Amino acid sequence: MSEIKQKAQGINPYIEARDVARLSSLANYNIYEALNIVGSRARHIAVELKRELHSKLDEFASATDTLEEVHENKEQIEISKFYERLPNPSTIALHEFMEEKLTYRIKED
Repeated sequence: MSEIKQKAQGINPYIEARDVARLSSLANYNIYEALNIVGSRARHIAVELKRELHSKLDEFASATDTLEEVHENKEQIEISKFYERLPNPSTIALHEFMEEKLTYRIKED
């Protein structure tokens, strides 16, 4: 199991209110820079999860399948359901940021 999937196991996938003042104070910047940091991490997580999901689903792909010959595969369905139940990448990134498990650098002009 990848590191992101392990981190996501304990995260509440539902929307919850966040303390905006704490969010900006954790970044030592304003709220917009804090959200930019979280957004960048969320994009990274989304790409990583997508790559992992496609690599697992490619194992079930067949070159001879046509529209009439599509077969349901229980393993493929279970893998898809697992990834659907994972929290949104932005929720995972925000959780990492609020728990101070996210390191970042801001480029200076």
